[in-house]
Amino acid sequence: MPFTLGQRWISDTESKLGLGTVVAVDVRMITLQFPATGENRLYAKHHSPITRVIFNPGDTINHYEGWQLKVTEIKQEEGIISYIGTRLDTGETNVVMPEVFLDSKLTFTQPKDRLFAGQIDRMEHFALRFRAHKYQSEQFYLPWSGLRGVRANLIPHQLHIAYEVGQRHAPRVLLADEVGLGKTIEAGMIIHQQLLTGRAERVLLVVPENLQHQWLVEMLRRFNLRFSLFDDQRYTEALQDSTNPFETEQWVICSLDFVQKNKQRLEQLASADWHLLVVDEAHHLSWDEKTPSPEHQAIEQLANNIAGVLLLTATPEQLGQQSHFARLRLLDPDRFHHYPTFIEEQQSYRAIADAVMALLNDEFLAEGTLNLVRQLINEQNIEPLLEEANSNDTNNKVARRKLITLLMDRHGTSRVLFRNTRNAIQGFPRRVLQPIKLPLPSQYQTAIKVSGIIGANKKLEDRVRDVLYPAQIYQELEGKNATWWSFDPRVEWLLNYLIAHRDKKVLIICAHTTTVLQLEQALRERGAIRAALFHQDQSLIDRDRAAAYFAAAEEGAQVLICSEIGSEGRNFQFSCRLVMFDLPFNPDLLEQRIGRLDRIGQNHDIQIMVPYLEKTPQAILLRWYHEGLDAFEHTCPTGRTLYDHCHQELMEYLITSAEGQKLDEFIDRCHQQHHHLRSKLEEGRDRLLEMHSNGGEQSQQLAATIAKQDNDVNLINFTINLLDIIGINQEDHSDNMMILTPSDHMLVPDFPDIPQDGCTVTFDRHQALSREDIQFISWEHPIIRNGLDMILSGHTGSSAVSLLKNKTLPVGTLLTELVYVVEAQAPKYLQLTRFLPPTPIRILMDAQGKDLADQVEFEQLNRQLKALNRHTARKLINSVQKEVHHMLQQAEKWAAQYAQGVITTAKDEADDKLSNELARLIALKKVNPSIRDEEIITLQNNREQVLAHLNQANYRLDAIRLIVVTH
Repeated sequence: MPFTLGQRWISDTESKLGLGTVVAVDVRMITLQFPATGENRLYAKHHSPITRVIFNPGDTINHYEGWQLKVTEIKQEEGIISYIGTRLDTGETNVVMPEVFLDSKLTFTQPKDRLFAGQIDRMEHFALRFRAHKYQSEQFYLPWSGLRGVRANLIPHQLHIAYEVGQRHAPRVLLADEVGLGKTIEAGMIIHQQLLTGRAERVLLVVPENLQHQWLVEMLRRFNLRFSLFDDQRYTEALQDSTNPFETEQWVICSLDFVQKNKQRLEQLASADWHLLVVDEAHHLSWDEKTPSPEHQAIEQLANNIAGVLLLTATPEQLGQQSHFARLRLLDPDRFHHYPTFIEEQQSYRAIADAVMALLNDEFLAEGTLNLVRQLINEQNIEPLLEEANSNDTNNKVARRKLITLLMDRHGTSRVLFRNTRNAIQGFPRRVLQPIKLPLPSQYQTAIKVSGIIGANKKLEDRVRDVLYPAQIYQELEGKNATWWSFDPRVEWLLNYLIAHRDKKVLIICAHTTTVLQLEQALRERGAIRAALFHQDQSLIDRDRAAAYFAAAEEGAQVLICSEIGSEGRNFQFSCRLVMFDLPFNPDLLEQRIGRLDRIGQNHDIQIMVPYLEKTPQAILLRWYHEGLDAFEHTCPTGRTLYDHCHQELMEYLITSAEGQKLDEFIDRCHQQHHHLRSKLEEGRDRLLEMHSNGGEQSQQLAATIAKQDNDVNLINFTINLLDIIGINQEDHSDNMMILTPSDHMLVPDFPDIPQDGCTVTFDRHQALSREDIQFISWEHPIIRNGLDMILSGHTGSSAVSLLKNKTLPVGTLLTELVYVVEAQAPKYLQLTRFLPPTPIRILMDAQGKDLADQVEFEQLNRQLKALNRHTARKLINSVQKEVHHMLQQAEKWAAQYAQGVITTAKDEADDKLSNELARLIALKKVNPSIRDEEIITLQNNREQVLAHLNQANYRLDAIRLIVVTH
């Protein structure tokens, strides 16, 4: 096309420059001025990356003064185009607008406009865009959104609780699983679901001060959620930017002490419009009707202002019914308002449990039980179900399962309380204690005596802590150059053990960081033991590297030596050997230590080795833990209660290190108390609640279904394709891993979740669990979600031209491949995407107006296509504009028909599902007061809004590809 002054062109490579005007033409070069940005560009006359801008009749164009023209006719004189049409603001007809008056800020956003303007994308970009729509739509339809992408084993009872609670509006529940069953993971899954689905956006975590960093790391590593930690310093800094510092972040972690010690701070927290409150270790909130603790009052104030509340506690209600009632009261003060009434109701649910147990045991239901069931369910069509369940028919199991479900729905606290026990879950490894008795060196005897003299005026507890760890005392007394490890028999035993088991991974936990550092030096210098260090003085990255070094199967560390921080939250279950170089001072820490290996999924017996020095406090503590509490070989839910009860007496025995009849009697007494409390727990086990909490067969099926999606080939291929096009470098790593690093030619300057120095990722869940320094990629990972958003929110791949080599079709046959998207706009909390996510409709139009999409599958066609260079493609588009316009008009009819079908299906599904859910809640409300009025009202409103928004759903053209047949 010859260049003429005043013509309008657009840059193919710098579309943000807007519309350019030809201002100079010479023999070989032309100059374009871009008024929108005030820049000039010099281009060669031939093969320049610019496209002539020509609009067509029916288009609406903008004048530089701001008014619009609806084009009806086009005229061209001496290379300059004039547009004739109707001025939209005045209605004036036959208005002439020379192209020089076009608005220079023009950008082409519609796929057909981009195509006709010559802004053509690469063929693989079009394919990526279609796949992105397809996969994103499929993921939205899946009901277990928020559960698949978690870096955790797929454990049925955890998935069941998270799925059950995460689907609710503003859930208010108590998660009370026993130690080691994964309450933190359950809470994280619920948070993850609520955030992903839009049910919640602002989350507040209130946890014990010593667990803040553990929660911070867990939320990041397992769920890719970046919480902000608020302490006094952070609060003061944020106060300078906002009248309410807590409104500066969406997701916040703070300690219980931080919350309750300042009245103004508490009021600011309560007024910060949170959607979900999570409180860990909720059993610390002591309460009675007359004098609730300050901590309880603080959480109560927050719970009264926040719609969703999750309370976490491992302390069973049987150790304190009043405390248990107080926690339920925090969740629903209207339902649990009177303690005596609560106790009376709890007794009445025994009949429900008996009926369910009879059904589970395949027993015939007596007439009295049948009458009870009729009374409890109170539905007109219950008789046929009762008859079938109580018959000899082999199909009665289906009827019995349905009856059990109906009865469990009516169980008193089943909607607000979830509790799983090890007895009910099973599948845990056996613990085996190996105490190693060693002589007390004379150096330690002297150090303990001197410490006793020096610390005579200290508090008893401080004196006990001194003598419990003789290596610490010796080091302090003798100075930096003292080498306790040269004579300590524990070191000698440990060296011999590690040398004899070179091929075994061994976790060693010590109480103090100094012990960790010195022990590593001793093992390295005396036995050439490869050891990694893990302690609180390291950065989070250094700890991750140490854990990864320990986890590596080849060339990894044989030993990981941890301070007490190593017992918090980490998963080292690929090892089954634990050495406690010394013992912690309370049973909670002991259980945490063992819990690093004693987890569901552990395939080997856990060997717990405790080298101890005779005639020391450690020897007495070992006896108390093992003989008094049975805390090594079994979980000990009574440990903290007994520790608090006999704390003073225990310290007296520890400080004197005296053994004899009195110590034996003390340990025997603790043993009896332990068994008494265990018996009370067993008697009080609510098996019906446990059944409801573990999910039964449904939870097993849910875990199996999600497991099938692991290592999804479509995900792997799509991710590699996506990262290639975005411009992320990918380098293969060992063991199903790859390293991602930003390149210099990315589509965007900075891609979220991929740091400048890169990151390591895997698609393998097992690999991700053993290496916490690598990221687990799933459809829910931010890298994938951000990548999808980047592609689909922009224009990448929205227009393309390809060649189809096919000898069965005439040369020059024109096909137009169109991708329409059916969608509805609605507030995120309505979760409209459950019923109508942005859904792609593919149409393959021929010149006769037929849709061939059903006959020619996308991937099959895409494999046959060849790319066309941009210059030739632009010429081709200009030559067939009229035909393409006609095909687009024909395609609109098909798109309208298909879209209406998609919308109707979505409306029917939404109406059916939400109506059934509403009817179920209303029916349950009559027999189970745990159903809150708020839930029913919210569901009613949501149903009406969902149907209203679906009625307004529409479709739009998202991408177009022109295909020309060649031989």
